[in-house]
Amino acid sequence: MYDNRDRLESTMPIKILVIDDDSAVTDLLSLLLRSQGFDVAATNNSTDGLSLIRENSPDVVVLDLMMPEMDGWQICKAVREFSQVPIIILSALNDPSMIASVLDAGADDYLTKPTPSRVLIAHINRLLHRTGSLHSKASLNDPFSRPLTAS
Repeated sequence: MYDNRDRLESTMPIKILVIDDDSAVTDLLSLLLRSQGFDVAATNNSTDGLSLIRENSPDVVVLDLMMPEMDGWQICKAVREFSQVPIIILSALNDPSMIASVLDAGADDYLTKPTPSRVLIAHINRLLHRTGSLHSKASLNDPFSRPLTAS
């Protein structure tokens, strides 16, 4: 599921899980994040995404809000029962009360679609720095795991 082709013997790649019911979004985000050296898994099913979080312990989750079966709020609440993995909501919804609601449900960050790729990468790097995942899992000498600048 996770792409390990960029794994170097001395480092473990940063694992990102993308959960969005739109396959075009998961395909595009997977391509973008892999091109930046991240190890990416993606699913278009929210319940599968919850299982992947439990089984694979990603370093960051990028999550859509509006999905069938379980929505982003439900996934955030369920994840917070067993994990503190950073969750970035990436949604077309731009209502302040909805944003506040999902942040209260356990999300760490919220970006509105469409989001420029550099902004998404910057937010991912910020969360990784905040949680210490970037320094504990990656060597700054490794070009595939070096933090990217948002400029």
